[in-house]
Amino acid sequence: MSTTTKNPGEGNDEVKQPNAGEVKKGIENHKQAAAHHQEAAKHHLDAAKHHEAGNHEKAQASAVLANGHSCIACDCQKEDAKHHALNTK
Repeated sequence: MSTTTKNPGEGNDEVKQPNAGEVKKGIENHKQAAAHHQEAAKHHLDAAKHHEAGNHEKAQASAVLANGHSCIACDCQKEDAKHHALNTK
């Protein structure tokens, strides 16, 4: 259950205050997005190293993994954006 309060400093706009379950879901979305961004970065760095070493097939495999983690991170961010959009006004 959300409560509605005035958003200070922004006129008459009202913002729903999330309940504990909504907050927990938001925290989890952020943590999952961060973890996938970190994995994507790791695989991008691996791809660069493989290219430098001339192992282009390994670089390609690392790039695919990086892109997969990037997509999952974006999905987590979209869920968080939906959560925030549904809890305003």
